[in-house]
Amino acid sequence: MKKIVKVLISRLFITVLLILLQFGYLFYLLLEVGKMSTYINLILNILAFIVALFVVNRRMNPAYRLAWVFIILMFPLLGLLLYVVFGRPELTRKAREKMNRVNEEVEPLLTEDRACRERLAEEDPVAAGQSAYISDWAHFPVYEHTATNYYPSGEEMFPVMLEEIRKAKKFVFLEYFILDDGKMFRELIQLLKEKVAEGVEVRLIYDDVGCITTLPNNFYKELQKIGIKCAAFNPLRARLAVIMNNRDHRKILVIDGNVAFTGGINIADEYINEIERFGYWKDTGIRMKGAAVWSFTGMFLEMWNYIINSTEDYEKFRPDADYVAKIPSVGYVQPYSDTPLDHENTGENVYMNIINSAQKYVYIFTPYLIIDHEMLVSLQNAAKRGVDVRIVTPGIPDKKFVYLLTQADYGVLIESGVKIYQYTPGFIHAKSFVCDDKIATVGSINLDYRSMYLHFECGVWCYKTEAVLQLKEDALAVIGQSQQIDLEFCKHRFVGVRMIQTCLRLLAPLL
Repeated sequence: MKKIVKVLISRLFITVLLILLQFGYLFYLLLEVGKMSTYINLILNILAFIVALFVVNRRMNPAYRLAWVFIILMFPLLGLLLYVVFGRPELTRKAREKMNRVNEEVEPLLTEDRACRERLAEEDPVAAGQSAYISDWAHFPVYEHTATNYYPSGEEMFPVMLEEIRKAKKFVFLEYFILDDGKMFRELIQLLKEKVAEGVEVRLIYDDVGCITTLPNNFYKELQKIGIKCAAFNPLRARLAVIMNNRDHRKILVIDGNVAFTGGINIADEYINEIERFGYWKDTGIRMKGAAVWSFTGMFLEMWNYIINSTEDYEKFRPDADYVAKIPSVGYVQPYSDTPLDHENTGENVYMNIINSAQKYVYIFTPYLIIDHEMLVSLQNAAKRGVDVRIVTPGIPDKKFVYLLTQADYGVLIESGVKIYQYTPGFIHAKSFVCDDKIATVGSINLDYRSMYLHFECGVWCYKTEAVLQLKEDALAVIGQSQQIDLEFCKHRFVGVRMIQTCLRLLAPLL
């Protein structure tokens, strides 16, 4: 009973209820007006057709367009209302203008060493092409003098995060989708409190929707009292015009501009397996030391100044030149961010470039396998030309319907030679690729529509760094713990399950 009461008085429940009441009232009014006049009803249907044509011509993923066109034409009144409230694939014009202003300040600071790019081109023209895409279209440079360490679980990475924070002298920047009160959160906050007392500047960005059920409404006020500066991305408001599609799904930790962490690991106890949710929680992360950290510093400052509508002296946050000079130049490292503002699907394209250029193998960790036709064909073609393509998905799901949708493409992939594995011990939340002992990427980007087209995301592309073979070793170990899925699994499912998967596939871009 206490749990029910807690849900009923929660901010999320009250906000969603108010939005639904507003939506229902508007729907009722329009429905009644439509009943009063055949002409008005005809006008609504014509308007639905015009909006459907508008959606078809928008610059967005074809599957996303198709899903909205289907809803609008099948249920004109309801579809129009849903599209007006939830159909926007990018931030509002005002928000885009704010973000572009900050981007114009930060982007010129992320300059590329042309000699570094030329050295990569001489060593491996194919890898250089992948790197050039990130440089030229996502506007994040490639770096040398950056050490990388890969971590196969949250419980292995978290102590290293704390160790690096203890060394902080100037600043600590944190940006996370989920913060949840527990051992991990309390240990981190206690250490940050100590660093603030030492004079270290601490800033924290969190996604409002990501944290809405995990932390008290005004927890940020308690953090601000101890000197931790906080900023919430895209706060959820109880009004019908709410734009919830775009979330800050990134995971970034930057210390003094010299050290950075990213990956799939949020600040919650399941990520370090302190509590059990959906069996063992498998995640991955990566630590960078050196020159490439500057790109993550830039990403964070861009988001911070967008949220609080400010500017500052960015140069004071650069990596320490002496620190960088001491780091051996082993391989190449290229952090990147993905944003719904530029109509450039950086995260998806980085993944597809890896798949399309693979010669021997590509191993993939993803919690969701909800992909468009282009990604599906890339995976199939890679397997057909003899590449060893292996994809690991969860054995225990976190969302049942999304799990069914993840399994919907198993059959066509397996028929093409792609090997699918389900992680038997539990839920795999990692978002990692490794290819041909040379290339890897680790970050926050899922293989689903929301990550690839709607959310703010980040990752790091690596060529022949320490982390590449570390990730390969982990991938083989995880595959050894997983169950390989065969065609019999796909063909002998209940008819009802296959029907649900068919319906979900049509609505996949909206889930």
